[in-house]
Amino acid sequence: MFFSKEKILLKPPWLRVKAPQRERIGEVADLLLDLKLNTVCQEASCPNIGECFAAGTATFLIMGPGCTRACPYCDIDFDKSVRELDPTEPQRLGEAVERLKLSHVVITSVNRDDLIDGGASQFVACINQVRQRSPLTTIELLIPDFCGNWDALATVMAAAPEVLNHNIETVPRLYKKARPQGIFERSLELLQRVHQGWPRTYTKSGLMVGLGETDNEVLEVLSNLSSHHVDIVTIGQYLSPGPKHLVVDRYPTPGQFDQFRIYAEEKLGFLQVVSSPLTRSSYHAGEVQKLMAKYPR
Repeated sequence: MFFSKEKILLKPPWLRVKAPQRERIGEVADLLLDLKLNTVCQEASCPNIGECFAAGTATFLIMGPGCTRACPYCDIDFDKSVRELDPTEPQRLGEAVERLKLSHVVITSVNRDDLIDGGASQFVACINQVRQRSPLTTIELLIPDFCGNWDALATVMAAAPEVLNHNIETVPRLYKKARPQGIFERSLELLQRVHQGWPRTYTKSGLMVGLGETDNEVLEVLSNLSSHHVDIVTIGQYLSPGPKHLVVDRYPTPGQFDQFRIYAEEKLGFLQVVSSPLTRSSYHAGEVQKLMAKYPR
């Protein structure tokens, strides 16, 4: 339904990804298959899957693989049916973290608007299992907006993840087009509430470019995130998953991504900014441990 008559832009050379190490990828993929776990790396067709799997890392996708929202930029399957949570999923995830010997784990989810708490209880169960089996592993959550259910947010935050990520995704003008069930101001409020209510947790957000925004709009969103006390921000290139998804509007150069980073670091004072064409919200997420050491809480 999102076919475009516009000319499809060719990918520039800086978006080429090196061939992955097949042996290590197979090892991680086999473990995930064995434990019947989903990863956002696979479900969302992340371009960095080779590098991350080769390094023995993955971003776990819980409560999926189907999502109750149908954002036209995303490759995750749409499923609005009411589904029970799998009570064994947290144990299986905890085992995977232990077997992969992860020092830092990222846990995200599909949107589960069919659940009263949006799946907050499942996030907590996963955190508890990771802490039980791998007590030294730091935990980063990438959560949905829970439809503004702040009690659900409080449930998640009571489990004290080291990092709480909620992606702003795009500029407010494009929400109706790219994120029709999201609300820009609600996402900002979520991040602000985390900062105010749980100040020891590092807050994080990310956005894509190439959906039709201008550079000035990107800078304005970065300013919004800074004024809502976000610590870490990621900026990456939108890549269309297929012909039924939104087309790519532009490919900013690596130099433009550097300019976004410089502005965010020097003008706005974020603790950490990762900005490049291949950046994704969980790319090199483990480096946050260096930030924790530099800015302890």
